[in-house]
Amino acid sequence: MKKIITIAILGLMVILAVYYAFIYFVPYSEGVRSGELIKISHKGVMVKTWEGEISQGVSGAQIFTFSVLDKDEQVIEKLQEYQGNYVKLHYTERFATFFWLGDTKYFVTQVEKEQSPHLRN
Repeated sequence: MKKIITIAILGLMVILAVYYAFIYFVPYSEGVRSGELIKISHKGVMVKTWEGEISQGVSGAQIFTFSVLDKDEQVIEKLQEYQGNYVKLHYTERFATFFWLGDTKYFVTQVEKEQSPHLRN
């Protein structure tokens, strides 16, 4: 009986590890979005995650929400520096997420400051 329980627990642990690895390492899609960076915050009660928003459009009707992993310190610093500016975000979309990674399925991997298309020289 102990052997069956041990095998069942080990099997469950392997399944959970494979599921976590799939969610963490296999991207659903990758892309680029541009807009005005309107928010970047470090939020949460038990587990703090970096969350942000960009406004895509003149009226701000379309908001793109995203998360940033704690390990991407350079991206976080640039986002804080570019607050209120027009930016281009490179992101990876995952199939799902875990609460300790972020609130969204979109994880920003790179940020660049851009010239707003709404402002003409």
